[in-house]
Amino acid sequence: MVTFMLERTAPLPLDETWRRLTRWSRHGAVVPLTRVTVETAEPTREGTVFVARTGVGPLTFDDRMEVTEWRPPTSGAAGLCRLEKRGRVVTGWAEIEVGPGPGGRTRVVWREELGFRFLPGLLDPVVRRTARYVFGRAVNRLLRTP
Repeated sequence: MVTFMLERTAPLPLDETWRRLTRWSRHGAVVPLTRVTVETAEPTREGTVFVARTGVGPLTFDDRMEVTEWRPPTSGAAGLCRLEKRGRVVTGWAEIEVGPGPGGRTRVVWREELGFRFLPGLLDPVVRRTARYVFGRAVNRLLRTP
């Protein structure tokens, strides 16, 4: 199990930053070899479930997630979304925090604990580096794309 954190600032309003990061279907467009399916009706709220299916052919796995905390940002106050990973292969949680940042920008903090069942802890350093790279690129793309 690995834990990592990403921090970004964006020249966007709080609500637009939140929208870009929490429209789950958009994540499939920015994470390679991934499709995202939302299993519950809009709007997102506590209890929303979605699945990120990653891979090619028979080498695929599902990252099933449930929103367990949903507090959108309001008039200058930070927002927080917490996801619990409920899959057979991928375990852990993720938190997306969106709040006021320096110079009128919006600050994003993405925290994640990520585990893969059946993967030995010996590979944690590789998983951490890979996850930081993949999720960092995904967050950057989500923030850049309307």
